[in-house]
Amino acid sequence: MTAEPPSPVSPSPASLSPVRPPPAAPAPGADDPSDGGAHLRPDLSYGAYLGLDTLLAAQHPRSDAHDELLFILIHQVTELWLKLSLHELRGTQAAIRADRLGPAFKMLARVAQVQRQMIQGWEVLSTLTPADYGRFRSCLGQSSGFQSWQYRLLEYLLGNRNARLAEVHRREPEVYADLQAVLAAPSLYDDCLRLLARRGFALPDDRLERDWRLPYRPDAAVEAAWLAVYRDTERHWDLYELAEKLVDLDWRFQQWRFSHMKTVERIIGFKTGTGGTAGASYLVRALDQSFFPDLRSVRTAL
Repeated sequence: MTAEPPSPVSPSPASLSPVRPPPAAPAPGADDPSDGGAHLRPDLSYGAYLGLDTLLAAQHPRSDAHDELLFILIHQVTELWLKLSLHELRGTQAAIRADRLGPAFKMLARVAQVQRQMIQGWEVLSTLTPADYGRFRSCLGQSSGFQSWQYRLLEYLLGNRNARLAEVHRREPEVYADLQAVLAAPSLYDDCLRLLARRGFALPDDRLERDWRLPYRPDAAVEAAWLAVYRDTERHWDLYELAEKLVDLDWRFQQWRFSHMKTVERIIGFKTGTGGTAGASYLVRALDQSFFPDLRSVRTAL
């Protein structure tokens, strides 16, 4: 018997599809950074723009303790955030002096976000246990956060004027000169009071022109001016918003101080701090300070 020829196999749908050529390779220098294109030969690289060689080489642990790098980095990052805060608050002062409150609000809002990051920094540092810290604490010598000149500038700029504290930096001529310049000029709050006067609020002359090196003292006339703003917010909306931005700034600063105090307390208890500072005890006393006391007291009068 002769075998029947095999039945022809029906072609599959895939075999009926037109043959598509493979996708073309990307042109040299396109999105693939491995192709030896412009990504590998930039005129200005990411690292060069950010100065990463200098930044990432700025950590110099003085012990072989694993946790010392954490301690160094948290404080370095804080100093970077302080630098940005000073930049934004100086810009805020310039905007208020020019009666441009819109840009001032934007910069104050940015500072508020920076403050959130700084507060979170204490959460990271609080993972350091007393035993961890004890392995390298002696390597810190007399260095202390109390010696942070950027932090001192920030407090001076916001209005916490204690000229005696600048003496810590007398041996650093440029830093000392910068501190003295900020002390001799109106604080952020002083500029806000001058703005109130320009808007027609009756403020005492000694609130508008005085020895700026002296701490600000609460004033009944200033509180009355803010009270008028709060009682007629529709008429004084931008001044009302400014006041609330200042309250927010003060509130977050207090949160930062509190987190600082509790982190120090958690790690070293109530021991004396490095450099002979009072440690947590000093930080507790600082919690009662307010940069804008009239905006705190006006709430009782409302």
